[in-house]
Amino acid sequence: MNTAQRLGYGKEEKLLIVNADDFGLCGCVNETIVELLAAGAVSSATVMMCCSWSADAIARIREAVPNADVGVHWTLTSEWPGYKWGPVCRSRPMNTLTAQGSWFPETIAEVERQADPEEVRSELIAQTEAAISAGLAPTHADNHMGSLYGLYTGKDLLPIVFDICAKYGLPFRLPRTLIPVGGRTIPPELQERAKKRVRQADDRGIVLPDYMIGPEYRLSEGDTYETVKREGIDLLRGLLPGVTEWIAHPAAAAPELRAFHGHPDKRDMERRFWLDEDVRRILAEEQVRLIGWRELQRLQKDLSA
Repeated sequence: MNTAQRLGYGKEEKLLIVNADDFGLCGCVNETIVELLAAGAVSSATVMMCCSWSADAIARIREAVPNADVGVHWTLTSEWPGYKWGPVCRSRPMNTLTAQGSWFPETIAEVERQADPEEVRSELIAQTEAAISAGLAPTHADNHMGSLYGLYTGKDLLPIVFDICAKYGLPFRLPRTLIPVGGRTIPPELQERAKKRVRQADDRGIVLPDYMIGPEYRLSEGDTYETVKREGIDLLRGLLPGVTEWIAHPAAAAPELRAFHGHPDKRDMERRFWLDEDVRRILAEEQVRLIGWRELQRLQKDLSA
């Protein structure tokens, strides 16, 4: 039984969650995400509580779209040389989660090699509690850059994630089935590890989407809005029955974003994509239903009752 069926939909129905990552990164990201949520162009967002614009993000959403699905974008990396952030937790040392300058490290590999699991646990809880204290009622959780999945060394931190998701009633970004995107292949060992973690999530009553997709994060050489749009439409036409989460990174390419971000134009293209009337037409043609994470959270609550 796929997640769509567990939610009460037919087994052949195509349900899509479009999640705007990196809410709270900077002002123009916040403005864009609120615009898209208000327009119903994306389904949900996840906020980076360690970033200096997180307070602005939560204030904007509470004022403009108070019923929007907003979760926590658990963050353990700080990838841009010109804009840094670090741990939220202040109750214990975070020595294994920080690099030079007391910021989070730049790469996933560094996190996987050096992070102490209990420091990770404390930091994820601190980020969640910070969101709640700021007035947010998180509907789900996911992970910035995939630092919790063990993608480089095989050392994932998902058992800790499941503990926290169970405690706070949060469904999580872990697809029940891995599907290759953009010509990639999935190593057999990753497939097996993912299946094991899905079983563990099920045992804890944590609700997961069936699939996870999204466009290339970086702008490739020769890309234009039309090539990016074509890639996105192909992904929409290829959706499988069940619940798919689309990882989006929309933002207007304002000067503040260009000041630190390596691919601001790609983010602007993603913004344009979700406002494009052709995209809305394709969703209707393909009979794709947009849903939010709140439906998955309600199911998780029912399972734990």
